[in-house]
Amino acid sequence: MDAAGIFDWLKGNAEIFIGILSAIVALISAVVARGETARQRKLQTERLRQSIDSASLEWGGAAIDTLARCATFVRTRHMHANDGAFLAAKTNMMIVLSTLVDRGRMFFPNIDPDGKGVEKEGAYRGSRPPILDALMFTYREIEALTREGGPPSEECADFIDECRRLLVSELQAHLDPRRLDEIVERYDDRTKENRAHAKEQTAALRGKLLARRPNVVLDRGFASNTQSERPQ
Repeated sequence: MDAAGIFDWLKGNAEIFIGILSAIVALISAVVARGETARQRKLQTERLRQSIDSASLEWGGAAIDTLARCATFVRTRHMHANDGAFLAAKTNMMIVLSTLVDRGRMFFPNIDPDGKGVEKEGAYRGSRPPILDALMFTYREIEALTREGGPPSEECADFIDECRRLLVSELQAHLDPRRLDEIVERYDDRTKENRAHAKEQTAALRGKLLARRPNVVLDRGFASNTQSERPQ
């Protein structure tokens, strides 16, 4: 069929041709719309996750700070002027810990809510996740603490330090900072020279600290050394 014949056919079958074109356009539009909807849904999901991560990071920061303060409180309990001052500080620590546990339930719900404590309110059914156990164990340790007597302060404080390390590990697993680094390519934006320089500075600072405090053990967590190993 020559060009004239094709033109005549199109004139005689204009409605069919227009219908085919409309169907093609509609199909393309549907595919584009579906892709855009999926993209928007993914974007909304990521924004929601970022919002939750931001709130849980704020909570986690407060929890880490509180556990550090609890360990220091235990180590210095004998320095309180009297039982009244000690009790006031102890009560304040317990209030903060209790509040953090309940705030944490917004991000870390109980495990197996249908298998344990079904008679309780919804938020308290099941078993606490490890990250909240770390706070609850510290609460019980502080609750049993007296100004004098009882387990040695270092033993109590070391236990709280272990709880803090558990909380930090669980929080990091929840936030997955390595995933975020891959997404934003945070470290890829730094040149190798800058990273090498930072490592050199770290090595220099390490050397200075060891020269000033030869008994310091750097490869342990904060406040986890024994009294003889801690800098004077």
